[in-house]
Amino acid sequence: MSEPRTAARHPLPPARAAFFDVDETLISVKSMFRFLAFYLAERGETPDVYERLNGELTGMAAMGAAREDVNRAYYRFYAGESAALLTRLGRSWAAREAESDTFWIRPAVAEHGEHRRRGTPTVLLSGSFHACLEPLAERLGATEAHGSRVVVRGGLLTGEIHEPMIGAAKARAARAYTARHGLAPEACVAYGDHLSDLPLLEAVGRGVVVGDDPRMAEIAAQRGWRRLAAPAVAH
Repeated sequence: MSEPRTAARHPLPPARAAFFDVDETLISVKSMFRFLAFYLAERGETPDVYERLNGELTGMAAMGAAREDVNRAYYRFYAGESAALLTRLGRSWAAREAESDTFWIRPAVAEHGEHRRRGTPTVLLSGSFHACLEPLAERLGATEAHGSRVVVRGGLLTGEIHEPMIGAAKARAARAYTARHGLAPEACVAYGDHLSDLPLLEAVGRGVVVGDDPRMAEIAAQRGWRRLAAPAVAH
């Protein structure tokens, strides 16, 4: 079964909208890196090409580069590539990943599904991009998905992005959504796993921390936020 099917174990407090980080919040992998490996394999590249590119990015992070800068560097790998091809490959990638029993994170997916069953709009916010996010949003039944928006000219990626959907950008996106739809931010909820998601969780009335990041667990305890464990979804 490729679509996540599971139910929330406990009644959820009502929310006017629910915002979700994606990687390691709804899915157990880092979508950008998994897609890059898939994309390179589809191009016929050998595994060492992925290892080299991945090493460049992890090296940047190890040297203290901001997540936003690593995000921008990642998209330069796609300079000159067809946006339409990436969209097609993204669907193939998501279909393959979604067959794995370890891909989806059970508790967060369950709560996303419960929000949708209630008619609550759900918005995915991620530093990933359309190739990964659109098929995932469709499988989850999310209302909207917003990622790092790539610059496209003549149908080809330039390698640049408009803004990394990381940190404060997620908070701005959530506030823009609530303003556009006339929703009170304090009546909304947001889910995230990493300290970079904190601005998003602080932009709404209630935060939910997914996983076991020690700093996020401490913040959740201080602020009375709920926590969700992060085992994989069973299909």
